[in-house]
Amino acid sequence: MPVRNRLAAICACGVALCGSPAGAQSNNVRVTGLTDVAFGSLTDGDVVRAQNLCAFSSTSTKGYRVTASGSGSSGAFTLANGGSTLAYEVQWNKLTGQTAGTSLSPNVALTGQTSAATQQQCNSGPATSASLILIVRGTSAGAAAGGNYSGTLTLLIGPE
Repeated sequence: MPVRNRLAAICACGVALCGSPAGAQSNNVRVTGLTDVAFGSLTDGDVVRAQNLCAFSSTSTKGYRVTASGSGSSGAFTLANGGSTLAYEVQWNKLTGQTAGTSLSPNVALTGQTSAATQQQCNSGPATSASLILIVRGTSAGAAAGGNYSGTLTLLIGPE
């Protein structure tokens, strides 16, 4: 498979934390351990980048929801290079060490998640508690114009 002149990176993984409603301060969530993602030179095959992170919930059920939005139009998961775009997929797995998970749709909450984290930053107990999986499909890469692409992914974590 030929290597194409398409370098892709999600240059900033922004994180927004959903706080608790007034009076429910014990219901807090936190996500730590997110890092920038570089896809590198893309070929015709799928490129998967997974990272382990710490998703913590202090609710009695350790429950949380995750909502993702990209920097594309209406929150689409796209990387940009001038007027050209490159679509990518976002998946979430409530288990650590995973390379596949539940596909997320832009601005739609994935509910019913539970955390194994015992501490806000996973300093004690498990070192990580969830997996974020990003995928650039070979079909998308093959259709994209050559160049360097970048974008931002924002995650909103809320208690349940």
